[in-house]
Amino acid sequence: MSKATITQLFGVAVAAVVVGTVVGTAAVLVGLANGAVGLGGPRGVSLDGGAIAGTVAWLAAASLVVAAGGVAAIASWVGALRNTSRLEDKTWFAALLVLGLVSLGWVAVIAYVVAGPDGTELEAAPTGGAIGSW
Repeated sequence: MSKATITQLFGVAVAAVVVGTVVGTAAVLVGLANGAVGLGGPRGVSLDGGAIAGTVAWLAAASLVVAAGGVAAIASWVGALRNTSRLEDKTWFAALLVLGLVSLGWVAVIAYVVAGPDGTELEAAPTGGAIGSW
């Protein structure tokens, strides 16, 4: 997987998490505004089944979008690991691996996207073999 592909995949992951979070927050706010949950009165808390059903449906959809973003983020981290494992200097690989294992993979991938090397460029570089070198 090339660095350009990893960058695009990570961008999609970030966008999905942001969109899912915004939709989930909006669903909760709209549900509360529509009286899905009422506080106070003789029962303390009252629930409106119709308003809650719509809110739960939107929250489920938002959760699926956030989960898809999480899967895409993990895939971009694994792609960055595979890409940097091809490099002779293993510093980037070690940094990505350690940060990912301590739940800071998003920091590692951001750093890789901004400043990391592309291990697939090594495959495209000519080796100077006997065929084609005159």
